[in-house]
Amino acid sequence: MPVPNPSPMGAFFDLTATIGGRHQHAVVTEVAASLRSLTVDGVALIQEYPVDAEPPFCAGWVLVPWPNRVADGCWTYGGESLQLDITEPENHNAMHGLLSHSAYRIARRTQGSITLTADISAQPGYPFELKTSVHYELTEDGITVTHLLKNSGTRPAPVAVGAHPFLRLGTVATDELKLFIDADTHIEVDDRQNPTGTTTGVAGTRHDLRAGQTIGTVNLDDAWADVRRDRSGGSAHYLEAPDGRQVRLHMDASFGYVQAFTTKRFPTGNGMVTAVAVEPMTAPPDAFNSGEGLRWLGPAQAWQLQWSIHFRH
Repeated sequence: MPVPNPSPMGAFFDLTATIGGRHQHAVVTEVAASLRSLTVDGVALIQEYPVDAEPPFCAGWVLVPWPNRVADGCWTYGGESLQLDITEPENHNAMHGLLSHSAYRIARRTQGSITLTADISAQPGYPFELKTSVHYELTEDGITVTHLLKNSGTRPAPVAVGAHPFLRLGTVATDELKLFIDADTHIEVDDRQNPTGTTTGVAGTRHDLRAGQTIGTVNLDDAWADVRRDRSGGSAHYLEAPDGRQVRLHMDASFGYVQAFTTKRFPTGNGMVTAVAVEPMTAPPDAFNSGEGLRWLGPAQAWQLQWSIHFRH
């Protein structure tokens, strides 16, 4: 059963398991289907925020049908200019899709997993229909997140997927962690955080995080492309503590981009802390205009994709 609470994120869904002799716990929210909490053997892997607060900095949101930004909320489909709602007014952009304030419905539920669903109806700026779901399942060392999108309309629909988890590593101060982004190019942006159309190799630049940089020394709201892929076609990006422990974000082959965002003003019950979001993305910022990484689903066509979080000793 959902856990009643005063949160603007609706009900909380507790997931618990004991797998491989280890104990796992996660909390997922009804609104935005966000991952609010994750622990393995009591080690916190997600930065939480006060129960009665809005998610700071989009913490944990599912980002569909686009992650990141659409410049000025404006794009073109079939020669027609479309206007999305401006949801980042300070930069005059449409940000993070259409489901961030939607209440999801429970489709399936076990003690250690949950599937939540939400529909997107045709609307100004996005005249398409989608059925979406997100499935959270605890694993021995973390959690796996599986997205499913299906075009329930009558014409091809452009889609992209992202998520916005804020990672942590137990009681280690985030400033002391090293962030590793295993990608070869950095996406250059303007002063409104929209791509300029240029990507640059990271070698020899401050954007080279392939060997890690300490979070306390960087200030990031950056996206990378050309992720280095493993044998499965996926990629991994992670935080590492001074003692060698890691929390790893693994993205499957559908995810070709990753964003990192840092803040020193993430609110907790004990005041402000440094926090870092490591965000899987199937497309870069402003993909509705560039077409880069954008996927087109035909009528009745579906797309399934997955990312996961892992705790490594």
